[in-house]
Amino acid sequence: MTSDADNVVAELGYRPFDCDNHYYEALDAFTRHLDPALGPRCVQWCDINGRQYQVVGGRVFRGVVNPTFDPVAPAGALHEYFRGNPEGRQPWEFLAARDRINPAYREHDARVAALDEQGLDAVWLFPTLGMLYEEALKHDPEGVALTFTAFNRWLLEDWGFGADGRIHAGPYLSLADVDWAVSELEWAIDNGAHVIVMRAGAPTTATGVASPFDPQFDPFWARLNEAGIPLVVHAGDTGYSSNGYADDGFSSSFGSGGFKPSIKSFAIERAAGDFVISSVFEKMFDRFPNLRMASVENGSAFLPDTIKKLTSTHHKMPGYFAEHPVETLRQNWWINPFWEDDVAEVVELMGADHVIFGSDWPHIEGMPTPLVYVDELKAFDDATRRLILRDNVMALNTPRPV
Repeated sequence: MTSDADNVVAELGYRPFDCDNHYYEALDAFTRHLDPALGPRCVQWCDINGRQYQVVGGRVFRGVVNPTFDPVAPAGALHEYFRGNPEGRQPWEFLAARDRINPAYREHDARVAALDEQGLDAVWLFPTLGMLYEEALKHDPEGVALTFTAFNRWLLEDWGFGADGRIHAGPYLSLADVDWAVSELEWAIDNGAHVIVMRAGAPTTATGVASPFDPQFDPFWARLNEAGIPLVVHAGDTGYSSNGYADDGFSSSFGSGGFKPSIKSFAIERAAGDFVISSVFEKMFDRFPNLRMASVENGSAFLPDTIKKLTSTHHKMPGYFAEHPVETLRQNWWINPFWEDDVAEVVELMGADHVIFGSDWPHIEGMPTPLVYVDELKAFDDATRRLILRDNVMALNTPRPV
């Protein structure tokens, strides 16, 4: 029997490249290559009342209810909720079902088989827990480096950086220690990385918090510019404060005591918008014109306001920018909208050649299966659909060294 994915691929005439796939980390992802003596400083496991938690930087991390991910809610469990919740269900009702963990969430060969079944040619593959722990360790920049050195070795071992042409896992880098960042980037390049990932946040260094585009980090940006590998700025725990309007701290759970809307839900967009606009304000692409940056799983709600602010600043500060800052944005950034965003608006603002498709599979807020997203592109012609679904990410995934 021909699957729905096979029918979609036959209609498209190609298999898409998904810019946002995830793994659920193996139980030893942070510890396999970590000196056990460093566990109290980095990551350990503990048991509290029969439930396993990770201890990060000496503190129990409770932001994820079950960091073993076994059992775990099905992929796309919140799809209808983000669709507008047409049946009026409570958010936690969508998460009642739990499945034993799918081998494709943790095993390379099983994921390749899943890609074949889903009709995908290739994917960028990003962390789940790994997007959260820099914030928990920010008090110890050297501890950040130690933790993610171990993590990235596990990542290469279990998933690979794209040698198979299918799964392009992105090593996680932080600017908390710029010397480590340069060294780790060199290691990633030497091991064939096609993409790297970091959170959309200002790093905390040994001397304090600094903009990621401060000149002290130029050695890292210069090497990335030279290598021509894209940087993905992915949703994660950026440490953004709600300034008293809501409790700070990451939580993946809706909780059991009720749910109410909070400005905390906008932190992802705020962080991404600040990162994107600061890269232009601080003339990163004048200094390093070969940099290519992509915003993934941050949505696109920040984009109209970012363009408005760039335009306003251009008029208020004549001569500051070498070119119109919106053009700089459009040339050097690629945007992955949330699947529920208005992709036509993003295409209008960025151009079809700077919009990329990502399913967030198998996370609960993503797509149940990746090619469900093709329905969101029905209004576009075949050439535009192909750019969004495949060609744009393929081009980014190809190193462009100088």
